[in-house]
Amino acid sequence: MIATRVRFGGLQNIVQRQFCSSLQPKRYGLAQYQHTLNVAPASALISDTKTTLPVSSRGQSINYLRSDLECTAGTMNDVKQTIIQKLGIEVGYTPFVSTREHLVKYVPQSVSALPPRSMQDSFTSAIIPLTTDKILKDKYVGFMGNVRVGRLMEDMDMFAVWVVHKHVLVPDLPEGVSLPYTFVTVLVDKIDFTDLVPTHDADIRLSGHVSWVGRTSVEVVVWMEQKLHGKWRKLTRALFLMAARDATNTKAAFINPLVPANEEEKTIFDGGESRKKRRIQMQQEDLLKTEPNDFEQRMVHELFVKSIDTKSKAFNKRILPPGYVWMEDATMANIVFSHPEDRNAHNKVFGGFLMRNALELSWALAYNFAKRRPKLEHISDISFHHPVDVSSMLNMQAHVIFTDLHYMEIVVLADVYDAVTGQQTTTNSFYYTYSVAERLPKIMPKTYHEAMYYLDGRRKFRYAMGIDTATASAAAPPTDTTKSKL
Repeated sequence: MIATRVRFGGLQNIVQRQFCSSLQPKRYGLAQYQHTLNVAPASALISDTKTTLPVSSRGQSINYLRSDLECTAGTMNDVKQTIIQKLGIEVGYTPFVSTREHLVKYVPQSVSALPPRSMQDSFTSAIIPLTTDKILKDKYVGFMGNVRVGRLMEDMDMFAVWVVHKHVLVPDLPEGVSLPYTFVTVLVDKIDFTDLVPTHDADIRLSGHVSWVGRTSVEVVVWMEQKLHGKWRKLTRALFLMAARDATNTKAAFINPLVPANEEEKTIFDGGESRKKRRIQMQQEDLLKTEPNDFEQRMVHELFVKSIDTKSKAFNKRILPPGYVWMEDATMANIVFSHPEDRNAHNKVFGGFLMRNALELSWALAYNFAKRRPKLEHISDISFHHPVDVSSMLNMQAHVIFTDLHYMEIVVLADVYDAVTGQQTTTNSFYYTYSVAERLPKIMPKTYHEAMYYLDGRRKFRYAMGIDTATASAAAPPTDTTKSKL
């Protein structure tokens, strides 16, 4: 797991702040969210029409995206500075982080000691001001003039932490005392992309809220939109699973329970429960714990038979059938050095930094494999297994592990490499689904462990495409006629 709180480098310089007209916590209309299993259509717009929801249990009507309401938290740089202030973090790198042991006594000892919260309490939004900040724009623009998606993943990770900050309320915390929590990204469940390609010269907005809460874990749904021709249009939606830890990040900490304020929030919360059950099921069916099912075993055998010379009766004489590529030849690797600017509040490597480097490596492999520029369709699973120390040497390896028609599934594994002992420890895994216009060659595993990668890639691909999903995905931006069905 990676503690993904604050990345100290990057956005610290000159940022022209675009404060919204009101910094009071306004929210989107939760009743308007719709359920999507696949990629939302490019025509799905964030309407600027004034829509008033029914009165909630709090007795307030919520205006959905009023024309005078652009954001509630300022810019992403404002968000970062606020997180630093709330956690009481000292700015400036030192090899040793200041102790937070004095905050442990303020950590709630039970869920009952914390007041319940609704989804409306945590709803927030922030702007990436690409239209006004040229220095910031240079950090986001890609060589083709579009926005680097890896940079956006960094922002979504930080923004998810900010949403959790909005959810947490410790009533007995004395004024002036820093928040006695550490929030850790456990995994990113699923990210879907629309056909809209983000540009580098239009503002981008992140918005989201807490969608489910356990005793010490919390699920956050985050949307990203870009303002084009006066309207906010959806770019992507992501689900982050965060863990609440104590001030020293040594044990789990209780978090405010989530009590739905109305029927729409209850529907969203029930979807979070379904996704939790599905994650448990996936862990039980993991190929590292259980053998492939009968259908998958037959599939592996059929691939094996296709790749040998049956006339020779020799199992070790492998041949590559037409239209196939050996899995071992569809790979790419990169050595990444982490530096203090890539750290979080606890001198560990910022999770968004890992997400950005993994995504850009996967895109390079997809480009090289397809021989044409690919489109990122889904990020189906990002897992944080171990923290990464600053100054670590990371060996990132990307593999094309499954293809189907014009789609490819790529896994990126991040290993911490010890140059002295030569040992590698896998800290993160990332799964990406790309597409191109033309049909792709099929992947042929050569060894048993590659066959397991193939089956794992097939499972991830079918989940990303909404083929094998048994649960509903997170809420999508609204339409006027569709209610949220998580």
